[in-house]
Amino acid sequence: MKKCLLCLGTLLLTLGVFTACQTSSPNDSQSKARTVEEIKQSGKIVIGVFSDKKPFGYVDSNGDYQGYDVYFGNRIAKDLGVEVEYVPVEAASRVEYLVSNKVDIILANFTVTEERKEKVDFTLPYMKVALGVVSSDKALITDVEDLKGKTLIVCKGTTAETFFTENYPAVNLLKFDQYSEAYNALLDGRGDALSTDNTEVLAWAIENEGFSVGIESLGNIDTIAAAVQKGNQDLLDWLNNEIVELGKENFFHADYEETLAPVYGEAADADNIVVESGVVQ
Repeated sequence: MKKCLLCLGTLLLTLGVFTACQTSSPNDSQSKARTVEEIKQSGKIVIGVFSDKKPFGYVDSNGDYQGYDVYFGNRIAKDLGVEVEYVPVEAASRVEYLVSNKVDIILANFTVTEERKEKVDFTLPYMKVALGVVSSDKALITDVEDLKGKTLIVCKGTTAETFFTENYPAVNLLKFDQYSEAYNALLDGRGDALSTDNTEVLAWAIENEGFSVGIESLGNIDTIAAAVQKGNQDLLDWLNNEIVELGKENFFHADYEETLAPVYGEAADADNIVVESGVVQ
């Protein structure tokens, strides 16, 4: 009997140790974000980006990350003196990846909103956008009122989803996790139109004949910024200083010319999209 009790006690102790190890994972919901010095010492910064949102964050035919946000991420890593690891995120997972410390920074076309500010800390902005709506030229949507009773495709966790849910409940929303799924649904005719940032729908329409952006600007003019875990003041301060300093060399205009201009051509003006040194003009 004593031997059985001893075995049982040993088993419970082992399970307790195992459980403790499991709940103290460095990437759990209570995990503390890394400081700038800790990132430098590790030799690597981990940045969450989109993998299917050309030309802002995507994986090219060689398996490499490219795009406007990635161009910025590469410069951050260079100025920190570390390597960069890109982690693919979806719109709805951006906040969670910071809260759970899966990444150090999110650079994924992240629109600054009051609701999101409660969960993450945003840097100074580096881009400005509004919502846009793209649809087939055969049944072009040119006014938001035209969407009533129709199906609008959006991605979960985006400002487009929030905007239409709050302001146009008569519009039927077809929601997807990934942008590639959403755009495929539009191509397949599963929805009448698709809404997301106007900079994105413009780029997509240019590359997809038969589709146009019938509503070029909807809602407020918002800003895009990098984000870090709530309370990570050290990394936030470093990034804000980086953005200010990069503005002195017109870095984000150079980023635009390298990554966005080849897509937009004359259809867009860099000054209507780019923000330098965090100052919105």
